[in-house]
Amino acid sequence: MPLDRTRPRVAGSALTTPHFLLLYAAMLVAAAGNTALQSVMPAIGREIGISDFWVTVSYTWSAVLWVTLAPFWARMSDRHGRKKLTLVGVGGFIASMALCGLVLLAGLEGALAGGLTFAAFAVARSLYGSLGCATPSATQAYLASRTRRSARVEALSALSSSFSLGTIVGPALAPLFVLPLLGLSGPLFAFAAIAVVVFAAILIGLPDDTKPRHGRRAGHGAAMSYPSLASTPTGASVIAATSPKTAKLSWKDARIRRWIVAGVVAGHAQAATLACLGFFVIDRLALEPHGSEQSIAIVMMAGAAATLAAQWGLIPKLRLVPRSLILWGALIAAIGLVVTMIANDLYGLVLGFGIASLGFGFTRPGFTGGASLAVPLQEQGGVAGVVTAANGSSFVFAPAIGILLYGIDPHWPFAIGATLLVGLVLWGRRALDRPADL
Repeated sequence: MPLDRTRPRVAGSALTTPHFLLLYAAMLVAAAGNTALQSVMPAIGREIGISDFWVTVSYTWSAVLWVTLAPFWARMSDRHGRKKLTLVGVGGFIASMALCGLVLLAGLEGALAGGLTFAAFAVARSLYGSLGCATPSATQAYLASRTRRSARVEALSALSSSFSLGTIVGPALAPLFVLPLLGLSGPLFAFAAIAVVVFAAILIGLPDDTKPRHGRRAGHGAAMSYPSLASTPTGASVIAATSPKTAKLSWKDARIRRWIVAGVVAGHAQAATLACLGFFVIDRLALEPHGSEQSIAIVMMAGAAATLAAQWGLIPKLRLVPRSLILWGALIAAIGLVVTMIANDLYGLVLGFGIASLGFGFTRPGFTGGASLAVPLQEQGGVAGVVTAANGSSFVFAPAIGILLYGIDPHWPFAIGATLLVGLVLWGRRALDRPADL
């Protein structure tokens, strides 16, 4: 049968718009579901009566698995069918969210003890961390293999924007899914159900790529950072997916070391404070756990919107160089953390976290761009891998450290985070002030 050329297509690609939307939906549901869970977990933990530390550890365990296994799935996407691995990722998300929902519902109803609930929750979350990370690399590879090289950056950037959109959609929808019979576990079942629809649509509607009828262009996927309010895409995965495969770079490489250090410091400050945010909202506003998810969602949505405003609006308009993005971003983020720390009402929390997120929205593209500009074109793939790893490293220890500090004093994570950022500004003025670093 001849190729149907009447259907709208992605610019520069053999992929039709409906097929692109299937890939976009796979990415969007994974990001939105994860950030929705992020917004209700503090309330669930308090409702069940488990310590804030173990709530955080059980949740961030999947992030550690994501960071560890994402490069593996990126390699697998180049060897096996991309549609098949996309389904593996979405299927892992469905299984994880459904099992987590069942476990948390049992805990909320008193059928499981608190400790057992969160131990089982951590096991169920491991499915998302270990399998869900297959989705970004597989969808990228599927799109890249059907898109001309000259059009791949634009096409892949459009695809990766799904993660950014998900950071707003998730917290926005989560309170709507807190249903009478399911309670706080409702959002997990809701996003699992949405993902089932996406899975079925991909299974039925996305062409198989193992035996293409019209040939297949070369293209590969790349690992993407863990979907979180603290990790909106910076473009590193797009660079990796559109660059020739080269030898791996080390973060110790003198050309990029300073930029990676800046990114890791800012990322740890952000991840540590984000881990405490939901608990801080509950405590500062003296909220009951059930019902607090609405206020938490409002604060998180404000932060996500501010980050997107920085990356989609202000950075292109201001045209700041990487050094300026890091220095101004760190300073703005430090101010925002201080405002959050001293806020006494919802308006103050929204304002403070919004300012902090605006600053972090500058620092992440700043260190990504600085590292990219520090190496020649043929090494862009290598530096993108280092940047993605640096982004992921923030989720390994920082959330646990942040919540431990919160247990000592609720102000400490924000105060120490702001101090780290001010230190980054002072250090960066000297370390990043070199012509080769821009």
